[in-house]
Amino acid sequence: MIVAGVLFSCMGVFVKLGSQYFSSAELVFYRSLFGLLVIYLIIKAQGFPIATPYWKMHLWRGLSGFFALMLFFYAISALPLATAITLNYTSPLFLALFTVAILKEKPGVLLILATVVGFVGVVLLLRPTLHAEQITAGLMGLGSGFLAGIAYLNVKQLGELGEPEWRVVFYFTLVSTLGGAIWMAFHTFHALDWPRFLILAGMGTCATLAQLAMTRAYRTGSTLVVGSLAYSTVIFASLWGILLWQEILPLGSWLAIALIVLSGVISLKASPRLPAI
Repeated sequence: MIVAGVLFSCMGVFVKLGSQYFSSAELVFYRSLFGLLVIYLIIKAQGFPIATPYWKMHLWRGLSGFFALMLFFYAISALPLATAITLNYTSPLFLALFTVAILKEKPGVLLILATVVGFVGVVLLLRPTLHAEQITAGLMGLGSGFLAGIAYLNVKQLGELGEPEWRVVFYFTLVSTLGGAIWMAFHTFHALDWPRFLILAGMGTCATLAQLAMTRAYRTGSTLVVGSLAYSTVIFASLWGILLWQEILPLGSWLAIALIVLSGVISLKASPRLPAI
């Protein structure tokens, strides 16, 4: 999970660099396309079967993940890197709510407390630490967390059906590639050159390897431990933001981030059947 945290933060760096040249739809397309090529090569090299009887569930997972990425990448382009990633990492809070609503788990006092603390942190992070022109991007970042929670619930359901992580990643990148291509057909398309190609290749490769590492961690490790370590991405992203863009966040932002991280960890502990991401 630590490896995944480093790679996800690197993906965020490439997304922020690429947002100077490409739209969110283009970034999602290229991120998914390069990821699709990487995972396809891995599948071919290992001789894994691609066919699945659960294509409808893969489709829903792919669509929710695709729109979550669209919102997430826009938030990265408009907000400090650590802020955008933290808002996306509200997904465990939404995931806990979905577990209660869909899997009919009874919420305990600890889970309710964690959810309240988490959304207090969200409010603090959105206002007053964000400028007025950043509120829309902040809400989009929060929306990406909501949709990611839905996607992660689908991942758990697929895992319970016996679908391996490489097949889940393959169909997710396939749906996102097609979705990005369709979206791009109705929007601006920017030409590629060698430096921009390297940015896109780095983004797609880091994202796919991170997703594989994350999925393996959740399948083989303790959900509480792995879920807690997932927040290492916020730490690595904040370091990248400081080093590359001098994004020194105010004390209020750090307090809000700490509350969101704390609530996410508590929600994992308070939800014994919380789906693996």
